[in-house]
Amino acid sequence: MSSEPSAFRKKLHTIVFESETPGGKFFDITLLVLILASVTIVSLESVVGLRRHFLPVFQKLEWGFTILFTVEYLIRIYSAPRPLKYIFSFFGIVDLISIIPTYLSIFYVGAQYFLVFRVLRLLRIARIFKLTHFINEGKVLSNAIKASTHKITVFMGTVILLVVIIGSMMYVIEGAASGFTSIPTSIYWAVVTLTTVGYGDIAPATPLGQILASFVMIMGYGIIAVPTGIVTVELSKTEKRMTNTEVCPNCHMEGHLPEASFCYNCGSKLN
Repeated sequence: MSSEPSAFRKKLHTIVFESETPGGKFFDITLLVLILASVTIVSLESVVGLRRHFLPVFQKLEWGFTILFTVEYLIRIYSAPRPLKYIFSFFGIVDLISIIPTYLSIFYVGAQYFLVFRVLRLLRIARIFKLTHFINEGKVLSNAIKASTHKITVFMGTVILLVVIIGSMMYVIEGAASGFTSIPTSIYWAVVTLTTVGYGDIAPATPLGQILASFVMIMGYGIIAVPTGIVTVELSKTEKRMTNTEVCPNCHMEGHLPEASFCYNCGSKLN
């Protein structure tokens, strides 16, 4: 038996996954409107006065949106040539996360508020409206972050060691009398101070502790600049290449060159 998808599935795939056709664009724009409406409903439900008067209405609307998105998710799985690739792709995971909270709310009250994660689905807006410049810039930024991963990991490891040492020193210097009741609490203070957040819930009282805190504060400005500099360097190295909005039917990757006939990720033929 042939494993080739039927003409109906191919047509469904074009409508659901692509936005180049009138049907595909209509489907995607309708989906965006529904997403915005559902997130608005969840936000309004969190307002005490509105929840008191309109809770039954909000609940019915939430379930209505969730059922629609569930059907849409199942259609995406059905129409995808390789369903598992879609299910475990970024957007596949986002689509699943956007419907789970309503079902969880049956067992855990308040879980429905996690429906705000549906806003992540709006990331498709650049593809839908052919905003290729946004797709290109997003790809450049993504590549720069990937290239910086190892350097940033080493840097973060160094910062973690630093805050452990500083926190331990402050615990010895200040002690419980100044609010540094344990090494974990002192490490928390070191993180807050080093990142220049400065909640002020714990503060050194002794001269030696204040001197150490001053060094940590000054050090914080330099530490914040390091990851920014790493990513900036990688951004300057990353080549900007124009891409289109087409999605690979096999692995669901996008960002292909306009003249590309095959997917850069898996080599499958593009539509």
